[in-house]
Amino acid sequence: MSEIKLTINGISCTGEQGETILDIARRYNIDIPTLCHDESVAHYGACGVCVVEAENSPKLLRACSTLAADGMVINTEGARCIQARKIALELLMSDHDGDCMGPCRLACPAGTDCQAYVKQVALGNTREAVRIVKERLPLPACIGHVCPHPCETDCRRGLVEEPISIASIKRYMAMDMLDKADKWRPEKAAPTGKRVGVIGGGPAGLTAAYYLALKGHDVTVSDFMPKMGGMLRYGIPEYRLPKAVLDAEIAEIAETGVKLENNIKIGKDISFADYRAGFDAVVIAVGAWRSTPLGCPGEELQGVYGGIDFLRTVALGAPLPIGNRVAVVGGGNTAMDACRTAVRLGAEHVYVVYRRTQNEMPANADEIEEAMEEGVEFRFLTNPAEILGQDGKVTSVKLQIMELGQPDASGRRSPVPVEGKFETLTVDSVIAAIGQKVDPSGFDVALNRRGIIAADESTFRTNVEGVFAVGDATNRGADIAIAAIGEASKCADVVDSYLKGAAIPYRPPFVSKRSVTAADFSDREKKPRVRIENRPAEERRHDFKPVNSGYSKEQAMKEASRCLECGCHDYSDCALIRHANRYEIHPERFAGEKRRHGSEKRLAVIERDEGKCILCNLCVRVCDEVAEEGLLGLVGRGFGTVIKPEFRDSARVQVCAACKKCAQACPTGALKIIG
Repeated sequence: MSEIKLTINGISCTGEQGETILDIARRYNIDIPTLCHDESVAHYGACGVCVVEAENSPKLLRACSTLAADGMVINTEGARCIQARKIALELLMSDHDGDCMGPCRLACPAGTDCQAYVKQVALGNTREAVRIVKERLPLPACIGHVCPHPCETDCRRGLVEEPISIASIKRYMAMDMLDKADKWRPEKAAPTGKRVGVIGGGPAGLTAAYYLALKGHDVTVSDFMPKMGGMLRYGIPEYRLPKAVLDAEIAEIAETGVKLENNIKIGKDISFADYRAGFDAVVIAVGAWRSTPLGCPGEELQGVYGGIDFLRTVALGAPLPIGNRVAVVGGGNTAMDACRTAVRLGAEHVYVVYRRTQNEMPANADEIEEAMEEGVEFRFLTNPAEILGQDGKVTSVKLQIMELGQPDASGRRSPVPVEGKFETLTVDSVIAAIGQKVDPSGFDVALNRRGIIAADESTFRTNVEGVFAVGDATNRGADIAIAAIGEASKCADVVDSYLKGAAIPYRPPFVSKRSVTAADFSDREKKPRVRIENRPAEERRHDFKPVNSGYSKEQAMKEASRCLECGCHDYSDCALIRHANRYEIHPERFAGEKRRHGSEKRLAVIERDEGKCILCNLCVRVCDEVAEEGLLGLVGRGFGTVIKPEFRDSARVQVCAACKKCAQACPTGALKIIG
């Protein structure tokens, strides 16, 4: 063959007559996306994703099927070919009926691959499970103890009977590995010589520090409290999260080389300007440590405390004097922590005052139920109108009786006062657990109108160069720990790119999602979740020991085996989703009724999911040209076209079972090897 010369993206390339543009480009490590191409079969050019521009050519060329010619000048990333690729991908994805990720993973604010680690627990491989979860979450044992598990809310097992107990599985696997000599340890990148200061040693700060250290940076965490942990240590009671567990996971973070400095208050012990001067980048993750005031007369009386302040003093070993009769105002998890802590401190009568009904409470249902078991009395549809006292001390609280009106922005029905209707509750103290506020003093950064640190939601950058901010101290304020961790993990990637020369914004990945109903799982065997038995309420209400010991190995494996494995088995290798995320596509432009197909296993060891098939015809060609069997073919015409197998005798089934070449060539998850 004679030699030809051409230019691709400004690079002088040499090839031979008979080679395609794609062949030569790949030899020079020039990436041209394609879906229907495989070197084992003849050139085809069906998908239209590999189009490129050629100088002096009015039309786009399909790189996988166009033979290269001497003197060609090719541009693989021109505006026209990118637009054509985007349209091709949008059309494909508009009819793609499959889940890239399980709804559990999509619901997790940190993006942890719940499906993957649950599967590993089902197989008895906790070490691999921990490795998977630590790709996104460096504190799995802590979060397994305390997370309100939004992943479980979206778990499709709930369409069969009950969601999988994902948080309890996470708790088990992380605890199982915590003290093992052969536990998984991450690899660190080579030192970069860059220094990062992280202000705040809570879940957000520790997470940012962990991932930045793994990227090779020299990281120091500075915190104003005596020990690291933030709200995990000072806002969550011991009976929910043993501090020995927190200490063990913080020690693992320190093992990566992160330096931990306590009792350092920015603005007091060191100015923010001086602190910044010692680092190439700074991440603010100070959390929200102020309790939101009640806003009613009498809250200045002795015996009125903030929920966070109360819990912090207990954690420090010097609890505030609360007396025998305690009213806790609020309906969230902090309120549940406060009321159950008050019980354990010896209060004889503990009341929860909440302005809505139990159905509207944002606290975990388990926390509410356990508080009731421990003797906490709930006063629903009541709200403090005034705190009354004598000699400057609380004696009672006047409660406004409420009723539910119209739903508010959150979807919950708004409570409205019943005019002239009140009741009085005799108490020794009132604990306000209605929210948390940020203390931004000492930081010379811009705040939003709510007095919270303003940070770009894609880059986490503040108005100060080199200063980033994440977690409860930013934008929308206090949230659950896993949300702060999720932000911090993403921020670490942005800070890393900033230290390398350009801050690359975080962009949520494009994923395909499938809509399902209970009818789609009507054939599944019902397997109720494995229950964890709590210690008796009368026993646990007198101490701060854990309420339960979590799953045993057998229980965790049994519970994990209930997973429906909703996410695509081929997500990490799927060419379709890789290309979809390479370009910013908007398939909703072509929204319409999707074809709905089930899956079938007539190929014996291969499960076929026609909903994920993009009709690239690659499996048909591989079966015909490589396997030389011709068992697959296109059936139907137009939009209803599908690919199906044809078996003329049982021997053909065995041929298919021994081959599997079609599944190996499939660019999506439409073909899955199951045997």
